[in-house]
Amino acid sequence: MARLAVNPTRMELRRLKTRLATATRGHKLLKDKSDEMVRRFMELIRINKSLREEIEGEMAGALRSFMLARAVSRAEDIEQVLSMPKTEVTIETGTKNIMGVDVPDVKITMPAPEDLLPYALQSAPSDLDTAVVKLSGLMEKLLRLAEVEKTCNMLADEIEKNRRRVNALEYVMIPQLNETIKYILMKLDENERGNLIRLMKVKSMMESSES
Repeated sequence: MARLAVNPTRMELRRLKTRLATATRGHKLLKDKSDEMVRRFMELIRINKSLREEIEGEMAGALRSFMLARAVSRAEDIEQVLSMPKTEVTIETGTKNIMGVDVPDVKITMPAPEDLLPYALQSAPSDLDTAVVKLSGLMEKLLRLAEVEKTCNMLADEIEKNRRRVNALEYVMIPQLNETIKYILMKLDENERGNLIRLMKVKSMMESSES
């Protein structure tokens, strides 16, 4: 591991030790954050899988009901009764913070089930009623699925960025600082030994001149 290009002085040694302590603390904090983000990510992945399977099952049921309605009614009749919706859906969008990442937060207000049908019951087959109610009920789950999937994507990007920071500290900065500190300590020891040898020589020369 290549060391940093610094002067081997005690002042530089103190500065590098401070940097090493900061880098070590930062590495631990980032590692803990990364572990917690991965845990949250895996929870959301399980929620995403469950929601998707649930939606796909309910969507298939709604489409079956719609096809049954089409089988006993003309396409023009079905288009006519569905062309004038009478309900409104309120959606509020915002953000929430998960481990420092601002992710989507979507809230939806659905009308009461009895207000979902935009036509008189006698004007359409019962299978169409079933299809409309099922599809309307899927809206909230579809928005929730979109929210969860976007959150998963954003967390995955942040986990990757965090992983690169952790690796940079663990495999580059901290080893470089350790190697540089060892180098400075070695140089300081060499200088001390050199000074000691010079002092011993001076002392020996002084003793020789006095005798």
